[in-house]
Amino acid sequence: MLIDTHCHLHDREFFTAKQAEEILKRAHEKNVQRIICIGTSHEDSLNARDFASTHNNVYWTYGIHPEGAVRELIVAGRGFKMDVSPVAIGEVGLDYHYEGYDREAQIRLFEEMLQLASDNGLPVSFHVREAFDDFFPVISNFSKIRGVVHSFSDNKKNLKRILNETDFYVGVNGMATYSTLPTPPLDRILLETDAPFLTPVPFRGIINECGYIYEIAQWLSDKLAVDFDIIERETTKNAEKLFKFNSTGV
Repeated sequence: MLIDTHCHLHDREFFTAKQAEEILKRAHEKNVQRIICIGTSHEDSLNARDFASTHNNVYWTYGIHPEGAVRELIVAGRGFKMDVSPVAIGEVGLDYHYEGYDREAQIRLFEEMLQLASDNGLPVSFHVREAFDDFFPVISNFSKIRGVVHSFSDNKKNLKRILNETDFYVGVNGMATYSTLPTPPLDRILLETDAPFLTPVPFRGIINECGYIYEIAQWLSDKLAVDFDIIERETTKNAEKLFKFNSTGV
């Protein structure tokens, strides 16, 4: 079985309810048996929760994307309670790509999210773009945090730091199929689509969907010169270890 560990299938800005059902069906036909819908704001996270609650083997995360650091209230101020447990906190982190970002607000929100993960014993889906110089000092204050660096798009130096200084997994998605990004070792890889974004080769130019995990896995099999069955088995094992699907009851 394959697992899409990061998508936004629940987001009606990108997918109608009918499209979401069709995408789930096509994903199952390609043996993508589990997917995780990723929250990017308080409201979006609850939408992910509601979508997951009505679909077997669909899971959700609670998170506030760093681009929402200014407009979103800090979680502590919302009094948010984990009444129905997500499988992770995310996607959260730091993003300094666009002009006008508020570094202090992003770091403050990131720390709140890491504390939420720590308090609830949950792993984290990290979003880090052009911000690793701040990312490593922040996470050093949360030594027990587990997680995955979603959609890694940086250099070999920072990949090496992730691999050597943390136990985090690294998300590999369609971007790897059309770029020159460094490839993590198989025992640290989680497969993801980030649907509707980052559509892999050979489907560039159309909206991404969960079933394309199959093509990403096939690309990785060719890249690492490893049998597809091994890619399937090892990435699934990695995802199950991090997200503890069998013990969440979600």
